[in-house]
Amino acid sequence: MLTLNEEINLPRAIDNIKNWAEEIFIVDSCSSDQTVDIALENGINIVQRPFTNFGDQWNFALEKLPIKTEWVMKLDPDERLSPELMTEIEKLLKTNPVCNGYSMDLRLWFIGKPLHVKLHLLRLWRTGKCKFSNVIVNEHPIIDGSLGKLKNFMEHHDSHNLYHWYEKQNRYTTMEAIMKFRGDKLSAEPKIFGSALQRRMFLKKTFYKIPFRYQLQWLYEIIVHSAWKDGVRGTSWARLRVDVMRTIELKHKEILTTGKTPSLPKNISRAYDQRVLSSPLQKIVGINNTNQS
Repeated sequence: MLTLNEEINLPRAIDNIKNWAEEIFIVDSCSSDQTVDIALENGINIVQRPFTNFGDQWNFALEKLPIKTEWVMKLDPDERLSPELMTEIEKLLKTNPVCNGYSMDLRLWFIGKPLHVKLHLLRLWRTGKCKFSNVIVNEHPIIDGSLGKLKNFMEHHDSHNLYHWYEKQNRYTTMEAIMKFRGDKLSAEPKIFGSALQRRMFLKKTFYKIPFRYQLQWLYEIIVHSAWKDGVRGTSWARLRVDVMRTIELKHKEILTTGKTPSLPKNISRAYDQRVLSSPLQKIVGINNTNQS
């Protein structure tokens, strides 16, 4: 897990997997709340590293952490594994799987209740067979080898309230606008007839050239993602998703008009917790007050 001020989500994330996962590692971006206390109280392996970008932070985790298990799973603090998914993974790993990575559905929660909306994400891979696209935000795991899909799903408790949701989206849309302005490389080569990831990158590259794009996106969220099944909550969620894409476009236009690129959003104190800084694990990954890379 990557964390930054996750005291609200972290206890439930740990409770969800502490009796199931063989080891839990956290890379914390110098949280200023109780995140470190919660991790240490639960005996979790934690290191601290000032935030660079999401892709780089995940690659650091995969390259530097002393992971000894044959399989690794990415989990965000606001995600929960269903009992059915845990059982499915346990059974899978006992069969000597042929694939090096496995994807699963992620069921979204909004305003305290689950939606019918599910996203398809790759979350499980064989150790040493994954690296992340080195992008600021919305990073993707790139697997060396074949992929499979699991039947059961995870729960995504995206935000505990709308204030937090808007705050998070404000950061993410700024990051996306900066990437668009700089012409940063996408997570994969965009191809309309390529892999699922390549098709997503093709849509991301061409989205802002499509006429009536926001109307089409709203219909996509309502119909294809089945948001209509959740009534007003579903249609509200769909409208907010459209607002996110519209905000990225407006922030990009602002950069072009003003000639000023905003600084990447930062919410880190760069103040290490001395308990983590002096730990053996922190020394293994090679980070201290004078070495923050």
